[in-house]
Amino acid sequence: MIYVTRKEHFNAAHRLFNPAWSEEKNQEVFGPCANNNWHGHNFELIVTVKGTPDADTGFVIDLKVLGDIIKQKVVDKVDHKNLNMDVDFMAGKMASCEIFVMEIWKILAPAIAEAAPLAKLHYIKLIETPKNFVEYYGE
Repeated sequence: MIYVTRKEHFNAAHRLFNPAWSEEKNQEVFGPCANNNWHGHNFELIVTVKGTPDADTGFVIDLKVLGDIIKQKVVDKVDHKNLNMDVDFMAGKMASCEIFVMEIWKILAPAIAEAAPLAKLHYIKLIETPKNFVEYYGE
């Protein structure tokens, strides 16, 4: 099994809050991340695909194609956007990195399978800050 990885970058804002809670409860649970005026991050999105190399190309997936999929399906929709307000696939969802990475998986997995029949999305790592990141394997 071969694993290939592509990394992309984007900037986005969000606010962590639960509308069913009071402002005080949101501040208590989410702290500065519940700021009414949002806050932003310089995200890194790392996508790993696994599979066997194609006999003709030697690729599990053409990394240019993988990069194009990530950019078109995710980065173009979230870069310099507010995840809570501007991103259709995050509408009505908590804008935590945990939920965000799961929604990204739902978009990328079928697109990768269609583009490269010998490949399968294996892993996504979403880096929010140098100290905070989430990893997701689709489970």
